[in-house]
Amino acid sequence: MIYSRALKAAEFVEDIFAEAETGIFLGTGLGSSVDFMKIIESVPYSEIPHFPISTVESHAGEMILGEISGKKVIAMKGRFHLYEGYTADQVSFPVRLMQVLGVKNLIVTNSAGGLNLSFKPGDLMVIEDHINLTGENPLVGVNDENLGQRFPDMSRTYDLELRQLVFDAGEELGVYVQKGVYAGLKGPSLETPAENRFLRTIGADAVGLSTVCEVITAKHAGMRILGISVITNINNPDEPEEARLEDIIEVAGSSAEKLENVLKIIMRKL
Repeated sequence: MIYSRALKAAEFVEDIFAEAETGIFLGTGLGSSVDFMKIIESVPYSEIPHFPISTVESHAGEMILGEISGKKVIAMKGRFHLYEGYTADQVSFPVRLMQVLGVKNLIVTNSAGGLNLSFKPGDLMVIEDHINLTGENPLVGVNDENLGQRFPDMSRTYDLELRQLVFDAGEELGVYVQKGVYAGLKGPSLETPAENRFLRTIGADAVGLSTVCEVITAKHAGMRILGISVITNINNPDEPEEARLEDIIEVAGSSAEKLENVLKIIMRKL
């Protein structure tokens, strides 16, 4: 059972992480963002019971207790993906661990391809909603009432107050913040021009290979959720260009400071 596994993992780390009320997932190319927080302690994923191990080169594998603007946070330096062969509940297991530890707020960041042609590489996009096209859902199977209700409502998944904090932070910093719908795919192959055209048609503004499983789980857990995408490239189906991982990581890395400053302000006001 997921709950018993989460309890076992929590027992291992609760002396370190019990005081944090906010969890943060750092996306592709954004792992260096832990440099802006005061790192109090870190635990390798490999030491935590029942924890998967990230196989993606750009994702480190550490659970970090940090401090941002005087607030303690749990920062996940590296995440897990369906395309690595993990199940949906394995991908979202860190959220279950946070839930058992008492985390109330979840901030998920990711790198995403822009579908909205008004976006440009390096933009930050507040996620207003998502479309789950992974073919997976972490809540499939027997529901454990210890973790949440059988059919969680998803009509207001991304917290309005937290979203406004991002826009306020952008205004304070002089950074224009985009908003839009994130489409989550399974990967690992990237999108064809026809798929990008389809995604735009159904209302997606950005596309990526993560986030939705963690967010569904967090909603099931009753957390307040904020999602921020770093737009690393633009997927124009009429003028397709090759998307290279090294370029995506470079753009994400160059936008890290902007994201860090936004997170500092959010945590100050949270």
